[in-house]
Amino acid sequence: MVNDKTKKEMGKILKEIQKGKFVKQWIAENAGGRKEYNRLMQADLDHQIEKVGKELRARMPWLEQGR
Repeated sequence: MVNDKTKKEMGKILKEIQKGKFVKQWIAENAGGRKEYNRLMQADLDHQIEKVGKELRARMPWLEQGR
């Protein structure tokens, strides 16, 4: 849900991107082996919604036919 708080945070992130802060952080993260990125990615993959989604997709064989 987008509200005043999320709009403010999105504005903050946009400014970081425009000023180059984001890219500097990403370059440093990438040069350092992507530890934080990999941690966040694994947390997403381990999330319950991903486990349930995998089980549900396994029950929908027509999804594979479209690939």
